[in-house]
Amino acid sequence: MSNEHVLAIDLGTGGPKAALVDRTGRITAHQFEATTLDIEGDGAAEQDPDGWWDAITRAVRRVVENGGVSPADIVAVSVTSQWSGTVAVDESGRHLYPAVIWMDSRGAPYIHDLVSAKINVAGYHPLRLKAWIQKTGGIPSHSGKDPIGHILWLRHERPDVYKAAKYFLEPCDYLNARLTGRICASYDSIVAHWLTDNRDLTKVRYDAELLALCDLKESQLPPLVPSATVVGEILSQVADDWGLAPGTKVVTATGDVHSAVVGSGALGDYEGHLYMGTSSWLSCHIPTKKTDLLNNQAALPSAVPGRYFLANEHEVGGGALLWLRDQAQMVGNYDEANDLAAASPTGSNRVIFTPWLNGERTPVDDHTIRGGWNNVSITNNRADLVRSVFEGVAYNSRWLLDVVEKFIKKPLDGLNFIGGGAQSDLWGQMHADVCNRVIRRVAEPQHANTRGAAFVAWLALGRQSLDELNRSVTIEREFQPDPTARVVYAGLYKEFLNIYKANKAIHARLNAD
Repeated sequence: MSNEHVLAIDLGTGGPKAALVDRTGRITAHQFEATTLDIEGDGAAEQDPDGWWDAITRAVRRVVENGGVSPADIVAVSVTSQWSGTVAVDESGRHLYPAVIWMDSRGAPYIHDLVSAKINVAGYHPLRLKAWIQKTGGIPSHSGKDPIGHILWLRHERPDVYKAAKYFLEPCDYLNARLTGRICASYDSIVAHWLTDNRDLTKVRYDAELLALCDLKESQLPPLVPSATVVGEILSQVADDWGLAPGTKVVTATGDVHSAVVGSGALGDYEGHLYMGTSSWLSCHIPTKKTDLLNNQAALPSAVPGRYFLANEHEVGGGALLWLRDQAQMVGNYDEANDLAAASPTGSNRVIFTPWLNGERTPVDDHTIRGGWNNVSITNNRADLVRSVFEGVAYNSRWLLDVVEKFIKKPLDGLNFIGGGAQSDLWGQMHADVCNRVIRRVAEPQHANTRGAAFVAWLALGRQSLDELNRSVTIEREFQPDPTARVVYAGLYKEFLNIYKANKAIHARLNAD
């Protein structure tokens, strides 16, 4: 048992990671494989599920062959993936259409018709709002980026796919179906459909009233199982393809937000973490179910059984650096971006970048707002522009921190920093200065999701307790706020908020279609 490992698979928007994780959370070996993303100007964001599977298979084969762990010691497979996406599948679990992922906003008009009224509360029909919030903790977002928005878009725009679909699955549950042949979802993975009654975490169920409002049947959605449980064994063909032992257990799959919460090393109530991947969020566990409608955040079922966590999201976090590299073509890689940013002074000579490149979810549910550089003059150079992108994401994190602390009614005593973006010392210090909080970088922060997925497996197998798992996460470095930088950033942060207020109506008109 001393060499037991979990094969953790983390399917991000840019591609999957495969990692072998031991019982202490140590990443013994890992591999990454890139995938493509299809984005269109009409709000479409799709990926090929076969492309996911092929990339996962390549990454898994390498990590199993070269990871130094015997297949007999790989006791479980645990999947985490990008959350709030939709894969329409047939009865056997094979996809019928590309995956409509979390960035896709084409369902917005149909969500508007579903949840809006002439007399409304924050843009929602009062009675429908009450039913949704009381039962689920949330409500379909006006952005159309939740699975219910995707499903309604398929119904109206791809009726042949909608009629042929037996189930609509989250990406992580789609992968588990291919692993085991069993179609199911966990209490936590299904949440973003906003169709389950989450008031009793021991008995989460689809709600008949909410299904009726959406004109959906329970039979169109996967059967539910408790979080952190074993759902089956790996199919023999998959075991052969991946080099795993027959009978390897497969546990409930999770969304990336859920696995990051578990892998952050901040599992107690009000222990906060900041995730910086393609998207970003700032979360913690909280003891009770509650909702902040105005700022689009809510307590939802955690991947840890019987617990709620605070769910919110920024559409673009580290993705701003991807945009800087691939679209603006101002840097060739992340190291160059960090070096250039470090060459500009604190505050980027008063250039402010707003990172709302794909709209925003929290603290504002605004799919029409857009990003860009502000206050650029002929005297500004490339270093200023690059640093301002780092700082703009940090200002956005501060905006989220403000509403999170107001929601939980207490300050967070520091934040565990995870995700690929947390590898940057510059960004860690910048977040400490902008947020005026201690930023604690977790060891191997880019593997927080795979670590969290593995932790879910150890819980499901009964091999580790929650306290044991939480204590096993190591803090690699702490970043303390710098008083001088705090003064500079305080004024610029106020103007960052003013930029949103000044531009939201303009962007709404420009992006109304």
